[in-house]
Amino acid sequence: MAERGISWFGIGVRVVLGIALVLVTYNPSGHSFYHWLTAPPPEFNAPKAIAGVLLLIGWVVCLRTAYVALGLLGALLGGALLGSLVWEMVDLKWIDPDGTGNMAWLSLGALGILLGIGLSWSLIGARLTGQIEVK
Repeated sequence: MAERGISWFGIGVRVVLGIALVLVTYNPSGHSFYHWLTAPPPEFNAPKAIAGVLLLIGWVVCLRTAYVALGLLGALLGGALLGSLVWEMVDLKWIDPDGTGNMAWLSLGALGILLGIGLSWSLIGARLTGQIEVK
């Protein structure tokens, strides 16, 4: 029987999926659903509707799962931690906040990481405590 729970690989996959969802929806490079949707001519067609519904499903699943796992306080604390890490990277001069889109990329990446952690949190808690959340 397969072991139930979470591994570092599983957490990594969830974080990558969270970041991918955020960056496919919008990113500063100009290659995202938002840019595709608003590019001239701004027509709304079936492929855009299908992609939009799939993204909406992804967002609803991720946000709902992360909210149930982390709660409002956990999401706020996670966001505060990630924001503080970005602040420290700017203070250490690892990141130029005036660079083209640097802060936008970091903010979107932090949101994706927070979503990925939210997707993994219940499994991490179960592994640490031995208790399983049932909602």
